[in-house]
Amino acid sequence: MSTERLTDDQLRDFLDAKALQYQTPDFVADDPVSLPHRFADPNDIAIAGLLVATISWGNRKAILASADALMNLMDNAPADFVRNATEADIERASRFYYRTFNGTDLRGMIAGLHAICLAPGGLRAIFATPPDGSVRDAIARFRTAMLPHIEQRTRKHIADADAGAAAKRINMFLRWMVRSPKAGVDFGIWADIISPAQLMLPLDVHTANTGRALGLLARRQNDWKAVEEITARLRAFCPEDPVKYDFALFGLGIYEHFK
Repeated sequence: MSTERLTDDQLRDFLDAKALQYQTPDFVADDPVSLPHRFADPNDIAIAGLLVATISWGNRKAILASADALMNLMDNAPADFVRNATEADIERASRFYYRTFNGTDLRGMIAGLHAICLAPGGLRAIFATPPDGSVRDAIARFRTAMLPHIEQRTRKHIADADAGAAAKRINMFLRWMVRSPKAGVDFGIWADIISPAQLMLPLDVHTANTGRALGLLARRQNDWKAVEEITARLRAFCPEDPVKYDFALFGLGIYEHFK
């Protein structure tokens, strides 16, 4: 389908149809979101989701294999592991690595999450965003809370949106936690602390290139300004749930090689 001469209404209808096509349980099997779907407890879902999102770059099969290994090292009880792991448990888990994310990085992530989860309100309090607030501020709060517990090398794995990072992986994690579970993909367990209307697009090379091909994004850099630009366009199509179009843009790019 050519989109060169579509009106905004036609483009919205096209993206709505593609979002419905790809936002299905079938999508889950080959996506990193499948890992937190193993769990029923909201605390396990959140911790598993955050850790899996943190290593979600590169080949999806490799991500899934490494995420599975990570959950096994955490005894398939990620929330309990973060709260109660002994030094011996953490040393065993520190054998983990995925590309540039290694045992030192995991040790720091566990230490930071341990401190956050024991504080009043836990992880939810870090990310809670008032109706007039921005999730960029929530992302910044999370990074600030983690910094005392991680080494310098690990900082690259925790997005700094205030410095202009697109924060794709943390925005993806927030999509998982906030959007409705009705379609069988996302979880909706944080919809009471962040509105789906406040979410920002998890921008990566695929969604960015598809967005540019559709005329949704003019900025050439894949940074936070680009996230703001494309999310604003998508929000005009669906103010209450702009990030549902993540499925459309991703599916068009990955499965349909849309250009």
